[in-house]
Amino acid sequence: MKQAMIFAAGLGTRLKPLTDTMPKALVRVGDKPLIAHVILRLREAGFSRIVVNVHHFADQIEAYLDAQDHFGLDIRISDERAALLDTGGGIRHAMPFFDTSAPILIHNVDILSDIDLARFYQSGQASDAMLLVSPRQTQRYLLFDDEERLCGWTHLGTGEVRSPYPALDPAACRRYAFSGIHLFSPSLFPLLADMPDRFGIIDFYLRHCAARSIRGYVQPGLRLMDVGKADTLAEANDFLKTIQ
Repeated sequence: MKQAMIFAAGLGTRLKPLTDTMPKALVRVGDKPLIAHVILRLREAGFSRIVVNVHHFADQIEAYLDAQDHFGLDIRISDERAALLDTGGGIRHAMPFFDTSAPILIHNVDILSDIDLARFYQSGQASDAMLLVSPRQTQRYLLFDDEERLCGWTHLGTGEVRSPYPALDPAACRRYAFSGIHLFSPSLFPLLADMPDRFGIIDFYLRHCAARSIRGYVQPGLRLMDVGKADTLAEANDFLKTIQ
């Protein structure tokens, strides 16, 4: 069984005023809401169980999924109405919904891409976690060694470096931007217990990358768009045509 989780709980503040009345997951691109694009791509890649976390306008997301008969899939709701838990806390909160014998593909609801999800899922089977990354320009980069093992993070604007390796030289590392798509092995579940109530999954990966197999995955020529901002939403319809 292939299983996945869609992060759909966020407030979508970068998409205001649209998200004053609806969740980011239901903002439309082309003829469908963002969440439908992600679910249909996962279904096409052979995923049968999908967990969706909800918080902002949670009722609207649940009603939409019910109206679509859950797209014929085993879709389960991880309820974060009480408090947003960030990406790491969201995974931990959803743990009871997952089969512990199979990796979990994590996908942000506002990411559109041409990644081959089935190949990506298969490629990460031997890792504790695998992160889809690309060499696109940004201020924040994940740092990897020559074998694509995660070893740190840096912010170019401030010069900040975070790593379990005190002597890490960012200039000697491969530098990639994170895509919002990653593979998470249930073998990491026990380590989540030591994290605070709310935490980002990248913080978790950086804490454990020296001891666990947390790797990067680069797809040459990857086409990817973050549709979480109003200025990219206008371009998303044209982008969608290039990846279908």
